Amino acid sequence: MKQDKKISSDSPDFVASLAGGLSVLLTFDENHSTMTLSEVAERTNMDRAKARRYLLTLHALGYVHKDKRQFKLSPKTLSLGASYLSSVHHHDIIQFYLERVTEQTGESCSFAVLDGDEIVYIARSAAQHRLLSIAIAIGTRLPVAYTSMGRIILANLPQEELEAQLSNLELSAHTPNSITDPKIFAQMLKDAKKQQYAVVDQELDSGLRSLALPVYKSNNELIGAINISTNAMRISQDVLIETFLPLLRDCAEKIQTYYI
Repeated sequence: MKQDKKISSDSPDFVASLAGGLSVLLTFDENHSTMTLSEVAERTNMDRAKARRYLLTLHALGYVHKDKRQFKLSPKTLSLGASYLSSVHHHDIIQFYLERVTEQTGESCSFAVLDGDEIVYIARSAAQHRLLSIAIAIGTRLPVAYTSMGRIILANLPQEELEAQLSNLELSAHTPNSITDPKIFAQMLKDAKKQQYAVVDQELDSGLRSLALPVYKSNNELIGAINISTNAMRISQDVLIETFLPLLRDCAEKIQTYYI
């Protein structure tokens, strides 16, 4: 899972206008589905004139709807995510095995990949009960340090990549249980690599307990991680390890057989 070196924003190859347009698209979310020009400018830290040009261009291209002073994303933006998902090999197979785990456990099961200092959900089988205070869907991004999938991916990175990640990683408390000491965090990653699974217990959201395993190609190249997320009041750590871990390992092994 080698991360390509990125150019800096002051590089002559960096297209600032493209970056600005993308930042406008990304500023829309669940809590800001419809915004005025002023709100977009404020959330993107742009001046109004620049934000207006981006919004009107996106409107002309069909990625944004405009209703008087209000702007919102159009369904065409789905094509951007769909292009990525169609390029993910065996996405339907991953989804099938995630759903099998949910059927066996009654819990949500997900697959995610690393992107910078976050994980991105690529596939998900949701249980009927909601666990997080935020809704999880394909494309949801969460901090790599406080998710079980993020930690098990970090734990299995080559040493050079891991050191680069840790040097830029922000450890900030989301709950009273959040690990913020870099030394303790580094030791947890070592333990996770040794046992080849990671448990995160109520560090991102109170009541959320999750277990994750790395997912490899058949040539042992790391491609992402899968997890089971549970309610800490219902599911103990013992149940996670003794009952759910073997099921999740079987899921990871089956997915691996399809990646040549």
